[in-house]
Amino acid sequence: MTPAAPAPGARLAPTRWFGLAAGVIVAAIALVGSPAQRKLQLAGFDIYQAVLPRTVQSQPAVIVAIDEKTLAEQGQWPWPRTTLARLIEAISAYAPAVIGVDLLLTEPDRLSPGAIALSLPASEVATRERLLALPSNDAVLAQAIARAPVVLGIAGMPQATAFSLRAPPFRMIGGELASPLNEFAGVLTSLDGIDRAARGRGLLSADLEGAVVRRMPLLASVAGTPTPGLALEMLRVATATPAIALSIENGAAAGVAVRGYAFPVGADGQAWIHFSKRESGRFVSAADVLSGRAERSRLEGKLVLIGISGLGLLDYQTAASGERMPGVEMHAQLLEMMFDNTPLLRPQWIAALEWLVFGAGSALMIWWVPAIAPRRALKLGFAVIGVPVLFGWALFLGARILFDTATPSLNLALVFGVLLALSLIEANRREQLLAKEVQRQREDAARVAGELEAARRIQTGILPRPDALRADARIEIAAEMTPAREVGGDLYDFFPLDASRLFFLIGDVSGKGLPASIFMAVSKALYKSSALRSGAGGTDLALIGELMTVANAEVSRENGEAMFVTMFAGILDLDSGALAYCNAGHDNPYLLKADGGLTRLADGDGPPLCVIDDFEYHGGHTRLGPGDLLCMVTDGITEAMNRAQDLYGGERLLQVLKVAQGRDLGPGEMLAQVLHDVARFVAGADPADDLTLLLLRWNGPR
Repeated sequence: MTPAAPAPGARLAPTRWFGLAAGVIVAAIALVGSPAQRKLQLAGFDIYQAVLPRTVQSQPAVIVAIDEKTLAEQGQWPWPRTTLARLIEAISAYAPAVIGVDLLLTEPDRLSPGAIALSLPASEVATRERLLALPSNDAVLAQAIARAPVVLGIAGMPQATAFSLRAPPFRMIGGELASPLNEFAGVLTSLDGIDRAARGRGLLSADLEGAVVRRMPLLASVAGTPTPGLALEMLRVATATPAIALSIENGAAAGVAVRGYAFPVGADGQAWIHFSKRESGRFVSAADVLSGRAERSRLEGKLVLIGISGLGLLDYQTAASGERMPGVEMHAQLLEMMFDNTPLLRPQWIAALEWLVFGAGSALMIWWVPAIAPRRALKLGFAVIGVPVLFGWALFLGARILFDTATPSLNLALVFGVLLALSLIEANRREQLLAKEVQRQREDAARVAGELEAARRIQTGILPRPDALRADARIEIAAEMTPAREVGGDLYDFFPLDASRLFFLIGDVSGKGLPASIFMAVSKALYKSSALRSGAGGTDLALIGELMTVANAEVSRENGEAMFVTMFAGILDLDSGALAYCNAGHDNPYLLKADGGLTRLADGDGPPLCVIDDFEYHGGHTRLGPGDLLCMVTDGITEAMNRAQDLYGGERLLQVLKVAQGRDLGPGEMLAQVLHDVARFVAGADPADDLTLLLLRWNGPR
């Protein structure tokens, strides 16, 4: 009796349970997080900005740039502090709302009169006294700063410092701050006299992940004290706000406000920057300000930043939009966002929404993928994986919200892959249950394949190893035999006849597969036996021909299947370079001369072995020079075919050999170069014939 087929629901249940388990595992891995996952997430955020940069609505911030023009007029950086004081006074004359200095002046000016006085010789007493009586450049700068609404930049440090922190008060709204802000152990400020003269101080630090600026601090904690960023402090000073309001939600920072301006922040106090394209209108050259050439409307009532934009001063950073821009321009862009109230948001609830999208998509695929055909399952999978991408772009366009499209899409793709694989496995299992006879045949085929694999290992094992002669510096050999099937009919051999003579051969048996491999082994053994019995004395032409004649007779006697063998054999005198050889119907070898010449050994020819039983072979003779290389191949190289049935050809092989010769490659490197080029040509097509190479280079006598 044929058993009843299981109900469709019963067949689908295991796949769905395994799919659910895969979803849980993927979710657990994603929850733990990894650097690779974070990089993928940030790359998705960067694509938003690269495609849709922020549109500039107003330009409340202006950068007085220490650019190439200014450096040409005022001299190289760093300037004397008196020049910087003149710049601040010149800006003040334009009546700006505030001046932010994106510079750190941590050391005394070495060009101050007192510093110069100490470097004068003792004999210059009068000059020294006059210089010492003058105020220092740092004092001049401090006086200029004290007369203007200046905010100085400070830098958060990972370790405690001796610098004093002067931070404005914060007014907490909505509870106590429980979630920590971005923490610095210490701070780096300008000289105390300069720092004390300023009306405000703001952090210059930026959050660099992967050498890209995506976020900047609106506030951070320095040794437990809330400290504003440069942009926020500039707004506070410009609006004459005594204290900054910090909104707290669920114990975490949520927003900051000064008189008339409010802006959201992350729990760590940082703000995501929505970068616009670079705007030349943000910049005014410091040279024009110092000379009075700048238009008054450019600076009057503006939030002015003093910063470096000269390319040689290396204050350039990569923005999330992909553009390189001066660090001071990033502060200006943050001020524009605060002024126009156009924040880029990554709210706390967005992660929950991302997980909701992942969960809904996973549930949809777990229910439907096992129940529908693979083609329809693919369409469903691609549609579900694409939902987070569409959802993310909709949120960015409509509300400037950063939705992570990469992580949910990748996780959904993993779940879909598992479901699809499980569905295919289940389909395959059912097919196997209905095809036991086919399975038995496959097992038989596998057993035969195993036996052929053993035969391949045996065949490869009887071939000599190229490193067998490594100890002899007179000769270098490289060889490779790759059968078209499990076993093949190509052969090569080499062995020393005595201390000064090396015998070698390469051959190709007609046909492929197991019969050719057996005849190959027989031919190799008989030829080697003939060579050792004859002694192959010297490198006389008649003797190498006699050896080929004897081998032809020996192999012909063992040739019940009427197969034939093309063969090239030679004897090389390792002390003199004299080479005697004989060619029985094989491709002519290539002789690559050390001086750059390339020829082929075209004499000493005869028919393949086993074609004419009593043929009398005659050899050829030449002499190798030190560094000359002999390259022997079977027709599996030149007749290799790609999917379009094009032949590799001898001309292409010749070009590869010429290139390798020009690079002075050794036998091993040249062999690898040829095999690589053949593999690239065939591009995965099934091999048409066995591929064999034997390369030999004579390096000269001992």
